Amino acid sequence: MSKPKKNNVTVPQMSKQEKRKTELEQQKQKTRILIVSTVAIVVIIFVGLYLLASKDSSAPGSTAEPVNFNYSEMIRLGKEDAPVKIVEFGDFKCPACAQFTGVMKPQIVQEYVNQDKAAFYFVNLAFLAADSKTASLAALSVYHQNQEAFWKYFDAMYANQGNEDKEWATPDYLVSLAKQLELPVDYDLLRKDIEDRTYTSELNRDIQVATDAGVTTTPTVFVNGVKVKEPFNMEEIDAQIQAATEAAAAQ
Repeated sequence: MSKPKKNNVTVPQMSKQEKRKTELEQQKQKTRILIVSTVAIVVIIFVGLYLLASKDSSAPGSTAEPVNFNYSEMIRLGKEDAPVKIVEFGDFKCPACAQFTGVMKPQIVQEYVNQDKAAFYFVNLAFLAADSKTASLAALSVYHQNQEAFWKYFDAMYANQGNEDKEWATPDYLVSLAKQLELPVDYDLLRKDIEDRTYTSELNRDIQVATDAGVTTTPTVFVNGVKVKEPFNMEEIDAQIQAATEAAAAQ
């Protein structure tokens, strides 16, 4: 029995020129895909940045949307009807706040508060340690006993600030400091207010004000509800105060 003959099919071979042309087309295709992918990634990044910027610009305390503070509930230095209201959020254990109080606050008080151009407000954002709240409670006790004595105590607490990593704001120390300053307050009542945490609800209200305003660091400063980007930049503070003054005059 004879076997069927096999049909041998010859596959045409590509020339070197054709191979090279095919390789070039494949490389071009890969390059096009890479370019399209890169452009898509760049577009996604820019869209993300735009959305983030939009979110930041609409956040409380931005120039786009000034925060409407209830100034009547805040501790104030200066006239209540001053056209410009400067608010500092601070923690008595914050080293940067101590620097702000020693360097920036005196300039603000001299140039604006004493000239009745602005009022300075303080909000307790006691969040660094447990004794941050102890210090705030002591300050609030002094404030409710004697508002003028408060600012002397305020400056002295920062000037005599202990190590941030140690618990220095104890009732004994805080009462002792008040006595050293010869503050015209009842020292026994001061100790009792600290130990009984008399003004806890008021302190919590301050902390809530900070939360509502989007404040997460200290010191944070606002001028007529507009957040100051660089609280240690006096030129920026001056510019915002001038802008706030002009806006108030135009109303």
